[in-house]
Amino acid sequence: MENIFPALVCPARWGTLMVCTDGSDEGQNAVAVALELARACHSQVIAVQALHVVPEFQAVAPDLPATLGKAAQENMAAIKAAADKLGVALKTLTPEGQTPHAAIVATAEKLRPDLIIIGRCGKTALARILMGNVTARVIGHSPINVLVVPRGAALAFQGILVASDGSTYSQAAFELALAMAKQANSRLIGVAVATEEGEIIEAQAIIRRMLSAASLAGVPMKGVNPQGVAPDTGIVQQAIKHEVDLIVVGSYGRTGLKKLLMGSVTERVIGGSPCPILVVKQPG
Repeated sequence: MENIFPALVCPARWGTLMVCTDGSDEGQNAVAVALELARACHSQVIAVQALHVVPEFQAVAPDLPATLGKAAQENMAAIKAAADKLGVALKTLTPEGQTPHAAIVATAEKLRPDLIIIGRCGKTALARILMGNVTARVIGHSPINVLVVPRGAALAFQGILVASDGSTYSQAAFELALAMAKQANSRLIGVAVATEEGEIIEAQAIIRRMLSAASLAGVPMKGVNPQGVAPDTGIVQQAIKHEVDLIVVGSYGRTGLKKLLMGSVTERVIGGSPCPILVVKQPG
């Protein structure tokens, strides 16, 4: 795993990072991001690769569990070698018996890392505009903030975009983005989308509140109010326009559906973003 973040600055106190991999290219890229972030933040890393065999598959391929176990051991050995090369403390886990997302969430609940890092999609990829099924379920059930890394994406903090709809989850996302921008001396872009004409005044008020808080914190910030587009479209378009390195969003807000895994807007932002996305789970 090559060094792709030579100037990475640590933007937060992340003492323990948990990275999830399935051996896919997306999973390996998430591992590379985690190791470089750990080096910058002097964090320890927990690498998790869940081993789960569908009973129907095992019935026709009895040797499948052993095959998957061997592949996981080889993958973890390669990750350990990369961590040692970077001077990063690493612990590896290969939980068995649960579905991948359940194993990841259970591990997070037990070990309480400061951040979970996962690829956007792996071997269980859904439609193009969405994300991997495992990733979606981890975000939906995890009590810990999740950093989602698209395939091939690097991580940096020079430009951070934070989206808000005025909800408590958006407020938590904004507070974290503001603290990160101050720590890393980042450009901060605040976005509140007005899908309909009747939402413009409220969206403008959200931006004013964000600008006021940023000013009090001494963080330069630009606020934008995209209008007449879907929230996810407006957010992704602004991320591309301003060439940001990271999008920060709440797990769901007013537009979220509690019966689903997460807010539909958040899910679509993750599916369409060209850069990593930090999903903030804790409401303010």
